[in-house]
Amino acid sequence: MSEQHKEKQSKLISALREGVALVQMVFFKEIKGLLEKKHPDHDLSTQLMLAGAITNELFGTPNPEEKFVAFRRDKRKLIEKELNELAENLPHLRNALTDALRVQTLCDNQEGVEDPGVLQAAEALGVLAKDRNLPLPSAFMTLVRGLGEQYQLVVAPVQISAEEDQSLLH
Repeated sequence: MSEQHKEKQSKLISALREGVALVQMVFFKEIKGLLEKKHPDHDLSTQLMLAGAITNELFGTPNPEEKFVAFRRDKRKLIEKELNELAENLPHLRNALTDALRVQTLCDNQEGVEDPGVLQAAEALGVLAKDRNLPLPSAFMTLVRGLGEQYQLVVAPVQISAEEDQSLLH
């Protein structure tokens, strides 16, 4: 593989990972809002840590810092309960989560990390839309931009015509 090809592939993987991170942020916002309604007795810090633990668990990225490990251990039953209710509670995110988890797995595979466990766990939770085709990078990034815009996390790029582009120079 040429250096130029490796560099292009690395940039693509980096962009796709940013897209996965944006889906994670959207999921975090949604699960946090859900937890606020379901568990108003928990303080904000607990709700945030719980939302983070659920997000990390779904994406297979548990935080190794001791306070998060202890929190995860202490709240294990609640985290599992919320994970098991994801498909029912957040059905509108199913396609985005499916695409993000598959793209994350593809990126991992390209970087030599093979762990189908995340996809298997998501499937077991009913979050993975099995009948959904694997997205092409451009389709995934389009989905991500739309989500980012919808949740006001990023501004989607705007297409500028050559005439509009030239008018900025004069």
